[in-house]
Formats: sequence, C-alpha cells, structure tokens
Amino acid sequence: MFRPHILALSVAALGLAACEPQTTGSVARDVVFSPDYQGVDTRLLEGDLVNFHVAMRGARSETDVHRYAECAAGQYALIRGFGFARHVRTTTNKSNEIWSGDAVYVISAALPKGLKTIDAEVIVADCEDNSIPTV
Repeated sequence: MFRPHILALSVAALGLAACEPQTTGSVARDVVFSPDYQGVDTRLLEGDLVNFHVAMRGARSETDVHRYAECAAGQYALIRGFGFARHVRTTTNKSNEIWSGDAVYVISAALPKGLKTIDAEVIVADCEDNSIPTV
C-alpha cells in the first residue's frame, strides 16, 4: 500500500541529514598541551661531551622530548661558562605515559663546527618563554 505521507517524511529526513556535518571518525580534536617535566639527569662523559637523560609525561611526540633535552643542554653550557653546544644524538623511548630521552651534546666556548649547533643564551631564553625547564 502506497503511503505518500511516509514517502514525504523520508525525503524530508534525507534532506535534513544532508545538511548536518558529517563525521568520519578522523575528526581532528584540539588537544591541550600540558606537559609534566619529570627531571633531567646530567652526566659529564669526557671533556666537553655531556649526556642528558630527560623524562616527561604529556609529550605530543619525540620532538617535545628533544626540545626538553636541548633546553637542559643550553642551560648546562651557560652554567659551565660556555656559550654554545652541538647536538651529537638523541634517542627517545615511550613507556606507558612517560617519554624519556637520552641526548648527548658537546659544549664549547666558541661556535662549534656542525649543522646542529645551538646558541645557549638564545635557547635558554626561548625555553623560559615556553615554560620548558632547564637544568
């Protein structure tokens, strides 16, 4: 039995559904970055070679862990009377909710050779501006 009023309601419902925003499960969500910096362990390896172990919760990616280690290296260089550091390597690991980083830097009074050098004063100022703790 044909019911024109049901057909009209169905067509109207389809028209309204087409106006609603569609979600596919891949909707980007605004994630508030709220890191919990868990500390830095600093070890002088040899001469001007320094190892930094950092840990944090709430990192968005390993980039945040690298940045935390870089802040520690910048402050360490300043504490020791040096103005620069050169990044040697950083490894990261995530276990449960805690990210850890193991970074090695060479500190120096003059701008060292290499592509991954940092000006300690500039880095530390930027870290302070971004509320990233240093040593």
